[in-house]
Amino acid sequence: MVQRLTYRRRLSYNTPSNQRRIVRTPGGKLVYQYKKKPKSVPICGDTKVKLRGIKPARSYEKRRFSRRLKTVSRVYGGVLSHSAVKERIVRAFLIEEQKIVVKVLKAQQGATKGKKE
Repeated sequence: MVQRLTYRRRLSYNTPSNQRRIVRTPGGKLVYQYKKKPKSVPICGDTKVKLRGIKPARSYEKRRFSRRLKTVSRVYGGVLSHSAVKERIVRAFLIEEQKIVVKVLKAQQGATKGKKE
């Protein structure tokens, strides 16, 4: 006897959100069970590495998580990796240092011009 499987949902196309597998129930029926999409760990936008300390989950699962599971206690925690944050801090520091150097050089040039005249 051939048993005909029927869809539980109306969507019949094989899309990523509609993956299914055949399961035999205790009553002997064959039914479709819908697979969930795989969980993923967020990646850093700068370095493209997986962020550590964050639990892998789908977006709808993350709503139920507490804050400590979604982030780490650092600036840009849960968004950028530690190396990307460090690089940004160093770059900002060097830019500020460069501005100070330019200002000092301008002041020295102004002082030498004043002495020559």
